[in-house]
Amino acid sequence: MTPAEPTPAEPTPAEPAPAARDRRAWLRDHSELGVCVLLLALGAVVLTDALTMDVAIAQRGPIGPRTVPIAVGCGLLLISVLLAVDVLRGGRGTAEGGEDVDLSEPADWRTVLLLAGVFLATAVLIEPVGFPVAGALLFWGAAYALGSRAVHRDPLIAASLSLVTYAVFDNLLGVPLPGGPLMGVL
Repeated sequence: MTPAEPTPAEPTPAEPAPAARDRRAWLRDHSELGVCVLLLALGAVVLTDALTMDVAIAQRGPIGPRTVPIAVGCGLLLISVLLAVDVLRGGRGTAEGGEDVDLSEPADWRTVLLLAGVFLATAVLIEPVGFPVAGALLFWGAAYALGSRAVHRDPLIAASLSLVTYAVFDNLLGVPLPGGPLMGVL
């Protein structure tokens, strides 16, 4: 053997070391631990926010505005620990086949981008034009992005749904939504 040739015991530069391969294989087999870390971080954020919440004004009894966030945060922490224990004991999630989804087909990025654009447009337009108009554009745009092409029916349904949603939230539930130019009419 010449000094330029690698010995059989040494891995070539293109081939990772056995320890690195074993580590990657272990991580691939235990990829659900990523979900555990995400749930753990989310639980910590929820608990931190709940415990640092200023509730002196809103407290009206033994159950205040901190109760539900603390319960949700503790639940997230508990589920992350239980899931991690299950994964480390060999538990594996099974892939869903879907009812009518062909998993061999690529993702429909056009629909995803159209929906993202509709949501972004709604977020931008809700203050200047009000919820009824922005909501109607949201409902009609989502229907169009998801494949509906009933150009006479969809805008009418979207406007009706938006007006009903506005009325329920603003008048019945007392959640103020921006009315925009229609504020005096509604």
